[in-house]
Amino acid sequence: MGKPADSRHFLDLSDAGTNAVAAMIADALDRKAARTDWPKGKSDPDAPLAGRVLALVFEKNSTRTRVSFDIAMRQLGGTVLILESGSSQLGRGESIADTARVLSRMVDAIMLRTDDHSKIEEMAKHATVPVINGLTDRSHPCQIVADLLTVIEHRKPLPGLEFAWFGDGNNVLHSILEAAGLMKFNVRVATPKGFEPDPEFVEMARKGGASVTLTNDASEAANGADVLVTDTWISMGQDDADAKRQAMAPFQVDTALMAKAKNDAVFLHCLPAHVGEEVTEDVFEGAQSVVFDEAENRIHAQKSVLLWSFGLLG
Repeated sequence: MGKPADSRHFLDLSDAGTNAVAAMIADALDRKAARTDWPKGKSDPDAPLAGRVLALVFEKNSTRTRVSFDIAMRQLGGTVLILESGSSQLGRGESIADTARVLSRMVDAIMLRTDDHSKIEEMAKHATVPVINGLTDRSHPCQIVADLLTVIEHRKPLPGLEFAWFGDGNNVLHSILEAAGLMKFNVRVATPKGFEPDPEFVEMARKGGASVTLTNDASEAANGADVLVTDTWISMGQDDADAKRQAMAPFQVDTALMAKAKNDAVFLHCLPAHVGEEVTEDVFEGAQSVVFDEAENRIHAQKSVLLWSFGLLG
């Protein structure tokens, strides 16, 4: 019993590639525009996933990933089943492999939000339906599809664009770097010493033709940037929070840092935000902030990821 030939796993952006990511964004723009002023739960006219069931498996808490995948499936005509580690056998010691094989007999696709990336690789190895990465410690590809969609909506074509990242070299940054190599934009990465991104993702971006600048100077990264991005400094379950906050403090996105970017630069944050830590309130609530467009776009991005995974796009 193998995975259908036309279905695909989406563990990282490179699983799709440049043309498919471009197709996802184009499809998301079209479907979003067609739904203007519609009720959120109304299905798209073509209902391409009618009769399909997506299992949402959560080992990490979620708001945007949970809601966006649920609404995405409703709009595509399908349904979801939500499983959490505290209320399923996965949290009581059942193996990832067995969970993958059981769920593959009962649902049409699996979204997993977890910690160790090896878990989702194990899920994909044993599943006979598409597996989608809802977040791991290594990467967050669904978030970045939404981010790219948001940037394009704000009239910023991706090739040659200058992204600037501030703070921790984390999973979100890894997926931005992967996207940079695929979509031909550049990334300036400003982190404290010792918090740099995984060199594998830096090399991946550079091999794809992106320029990647690594610096410990926030001002250097912000100067002339088109897009400024940050994320929560302290992830769920991290130790030494106070020491990390102290190291991150010079990388806070404030009005002075925004002023160094282009006049029409936009500010992104995947949320939840700790306003007053990684970003000041005046930036977060300011005219250049598009964080709530970005959050809404998780729905439209998720729809295109699902369609690609089912072999119906790209």
